[in-house]
Amino acid sequence: MHLRYKKITLAVLVLALGVFITNAAKAGGDGLIIKQSDFGVTKTLDRLGIALERKGIKVFSRIDHAKAANSVGMKLTPTSVIIFGSPKIGTPLMTSNPTIGLDLPLKAVAWKDSDGTVKLAYTDPAWLAKRYGIRDRGKVFKTITGALGKFTDMAIKRGGLPKK
Repeated sequence: MHLRYKKITLAVLVLALGVFITNAAKAGGDGLIIKQSDFGVTKTLDRLGIALERKGIKVFSRIDHAKAANSVGMKLTPTSVIIFGSPKIGTPLMTSNPTIGLDLPLKAVAWKDSDGTVKLAYTDPAWLAKRYGIRDRGKVFKTITGALGKFTDMAIKRGGLPKK
């Protein structure tokens, strides 16, 4: 009987590990969504900022990492971050788990890769829900996921940004 429980426990652990690996692969293993842009770093983030602001999402700041590196005599390929969010959307998430404030407001980073392409990356909202164990805000995370997908596509694709 004791051996039977060990086998069941082992089977449950193997199954749980399989589910974990499958979910990690869907989120890129690290929760990042990375897209290739048709534009340079600055223009990609400019376009993302426009798409966000047109929908009432505040752009709080932009950080030019390459400029900061240059200010201390170091070189970095063009790399910048845009920080954005909406208290109307973020506050309910923080009432569910205040530690999500470590990842809010949301951020996206654009950089020129070693192969010359420009990439845009952001954290998958579904991954944030899992990371912070927020299970009571599925609709909010679904909305954020869809909106971020749409806004980042507008930022990276020619013709993606509709006329005002």
